[in-house]
Amino acid sequence: MSNESLSKDSLNTLSSLDAGGKTFHYYSLPKAADTLGDLNRLPFSLKVLMENLLRNEDGTTVDRSHIDAMVQWMKDRHSETEIQFRPARVLMQDFTGVPGVVDLAAMREAVKAAGKDPAMINPLSPVDLVIDHSVMVDKFGDASAFKDNVTIEMERNQERYEFLRWGQQAFDNFRVVPPGTGICHQVNLEYLGKTVWQKDQDGKTIAYPDTLVGTDSHTTMINGLGILGWGVGGIEAEAAMLGQPVSMLIPEVVGFKITGKLREGITATDLVLTVTEMLRKKGVVGKFVEFYGDGLKDMPVADRATIANMAPEYGATCGFFPVDEQTIKYMRLTGREEEQLELVEAYAKAQGLWREPGHEPVYTDNLELDMGEVEASLAGPKRPQDRVALKNMKSSFELLMETAEGPAENRKANLESEGGQTAVGVDDSYEHHASQPLEMNGEKSRLDPGAVVIAAITSCTNTSNPSVMMAAGLIAQKAVEKGLETKPWVKTSLAPGSKVVTDYLKVGGFQDDLDKLGFNLVGYGCTTCIGNSGPLPDAVEKAISDGDLTVASVLSGNRNFEGRVHPLVKTNWLASPPLVVAYALAGNVRLDLSKDPLGEDKDGNPVYLQDLWPSQQEIAEAVEKVKTDMFRKEYAEVFDGDATWKSIKVPESKVYEWSDKSTYIQHPPFFEGLKEEPDAIDDIKDANILALLGDSVTTDHISPAGSFKPDTPAGKYLQEHGVEPKDFNSYGSRRGNHEVMMRGTFANVRIKNEMLDGVEGGFTKFVPTGDQMAIYDAAMKYQEQGTPLVVVAGKEYGTGSSRDWAAKGTRLLGVKAVVAESYERIHRSNLIGMGVMPLQFPEGTDRKSLKLTGEETISIEGLSGEIKPGQTLTMTVKYKDGSTETCELKSRIDTANEAVYFKHGGILHYVVREMLRTA
Repeated sequence: MSNESLSKDSLNTLSSLDAGGKTFHYYSLPKAADTLGDLNRLPFSLKVLMENLLRNEDGTTVDRSHIDAMVQWMKDRHSETEIQFRPARVLMQDFTGVPGVVDLAAMREAVKAAGKDPAMINPLSPVDLVIDHSVMVDKFGDASAFKDNVTIEMERNQERYEFLRWGQQAFDNFRVVPPGTGICHQVNLEYLGKTVWQKDQDGKTIAYPDTLVGTDSHTTMINGLGILGWGVGGIEAEAAMLGQPVSMLIPEVVGFKITGKLREGITATDLVLTVTEMLRKKGVVGKFVEFYGDGLKDMPVADRATIANMAPEYGATCGFFPVDEQTIKYMRLTGREEEQLELVEAYAKAQGLWREPGHEPVYTDNLELDMGEVEASLAGPKRPQDRVALKNMKSSFELLMETAEGPAENRKANLESEGGQTAVGVDDSYEHHASQPLEMNGEKSRLDPGAVVIAAITSCTNTSNPSVMMAAGLIAQKAVEKGLETKPWVKTSLAPGSKVVTDYLKVGGFQDDLDKLGFNLVGYGCTTCIGNSGPLPDAVEKAISDGDLTVASVLSGNRNFEGRVHPLVKTNWLASPPLVVAYALAGNVRLDLSKDPLGEDKDGNPVYLQDLWPSQQEIAEAVEKVKTDMFRKEYAEVFDGDATWKSIKVPESKVYEWSDKSTYIQHPPFFEGLKEEPDAIDDIKDANILALLGDSVTTDHISPAGSFKPDTPAGKYLQEHGVEPKDFNSYGSRRGNHEVMMRGTFANVRIKNEMLDGVEGGFTKFVPTGDQMAIYDAAMKYQEQGTPLVVVAGKEYGTGSSRDWAAKGTRLLGVKAVVAESYERIHRSNLIGMGVMPLQFPEGTDRKSLKLTGEETISIEGLSGEIKPGQTLTMTVKYKDGSTETCELKSRIDTANEAVYFKHGGILHYVVREMLRTA
């Protein structure tokens, strides 16, 4: 199951090509077509998956039937076949990456306990972890803001950073980009991504498409560089990191045809908000989107990356752009070596992965956009797909105030899982209230409804794009010339995703003007886009609270769900960087900037947006100042960090020195007592039911997310360890501590356990006494008694985003099996990955037909023999009155791979034992 041996290559596709003065071998799609028939009209993204299958054909995880299923896709345009995808590498950010590194450290501990060299545990696929999710906009609007925010960030995250610093020097194949450097997706686009990867294998240099999975949903940004990648949960990422495949269905692919050109004054941000609106209406959840059409000919990679970045917002798994001249041009600009560019072009052309004019693949479905129809736009007030034309902003806000519209879909848990300070308990009404008096810096004014209190140039979505950043600089320059100033109540910030942005804004002569308007550098990180916007000035917070005012943020980010940006800001508008500057000057969204003035010049004359808006020619001339040397200079030291990072003292030990005092990083018990051979699996006898759940229980219900209260098990644990409630932080920030996370599993305030009448939240009945208590507390009592546990549920168990702790927490609570009517695919896989058995009721049988109350005991027979995919097991239910009923259950271990993982107690246990065996 390793990815290191050469493919069986049953179709005899291994070929060679010369590029950059070197010979490369590759698994040829045209050669496969000699046997399989024409593959040229397969979507480019599926050609990448097809090559992955050809290269990893081992007869077990990948065989000829999987390859044939890809060919059949061209006829059916969809597939029910599950394939095993092996990405070339893994990308992590600090919030979601910490648990992966904790598990690696724990695996080393297990190897040491087995008397072997712990240094044998390393990622097998290259891993890059970029620390970008922790910086907050505490300070802003002055020259020291960046330095001050980094200092505060280092103090706040000392424990986590010490741990990651240790990992940086302890592991091979694992690199850390320190804080204050950039955003993971922008660093990936500008530096890490290679488009074509290579490795030496059996004396040959194999070339293959650069592919990845990331622990952040916006990993899709790299699709703009012709690199297939998307966000996954922690367990899938750890599996990929350790050389194991990622299971996936061959996806449907929606083709998005792009024609024409953007009109004068229209930005890439306007384009992406239009694309997002169209694709949300189309419905592309769980599908690949692939862009094609002659409109791509002149579309730069920076614009493509902006569109690819927002795939999670339009709901797709990815938003893929094929390789062409624009790819090569961008790679050359960003300082990639010429030999690499030669390889990319030669390989893409040899494999049919190079976009040719007029070529149209076969797609599941299509839609089309003429870019000439795109208009200046924002999106809001609370969903990225709700586009509003700039000219309609005033009327849109007025309508909002009149209707006092309620909240859209609740997406907070999704956001919290990936990091950031997402607000909790936001008031969702938009009632009309009068303005409030405001005094700032000795000046009196009034804060009105619609006031822009946050204007943030933020996020990799747009700060990776020199054209919109230079446009923002040009607007600032013209505004300063005319004597305009930012309104005093606006909290301004500039947080680019790479240091290169600072270089080119300075060379362009724009940074000084941005500084004069308050857009000083505050950090290189996600900041406002993930809710790390920091506090508003006290006077502004007081005015908003006193008047219950509906105010606004305008940000160049990708998400604007309510409570996302700041708890007091009910409306959040996504916009291009130049529009962020314009709204900082205007100070209110209740203006029609297409005809209302932004302010007055030195002579008292009105100044309109069109007076400041730069021409395409001006923007193009500014973008010409972005030079390759800037990228080479900044990325030459991307892994170094500043003096504070370098001064973090960490032991140069192969195993981590865990501290009992840490409340952020703890040694997880997953590998305690690990033997070289797994114990035989026993049948489950007389298990109690921990929770009896209904349909559509999501991973957000199961997994710990967001903030928590002092009286919860997690809150009590932290207080016992000297942490005050004000310093709790979120579950997400403490996901390196299993003690916190297991206490938050099944603790969602909205979960309904049918063992209790009408009680919401993470509670259950402890059956031996009949007492109601927290699920965690009951699980620990059962563990003390040596009682196994099961969870029983309805249809679609584990739907929603992949959450590693939904499976890890279940395991640590002592749950041996989940019995449900049906499962979401990835959570089912994750349960097996943690050694928990997913079992399925037969058609017509469920918790209701069995009249389960939760007070029964459950026994499951058939586990003690050989574990096989899809086997039938027998469940015996023993009722309170002593009567019993039996039914058959289907094991949802669906593949031979999964059977091996389960036998070992989980995927990580399997990997450790394989390493011990081959040492």
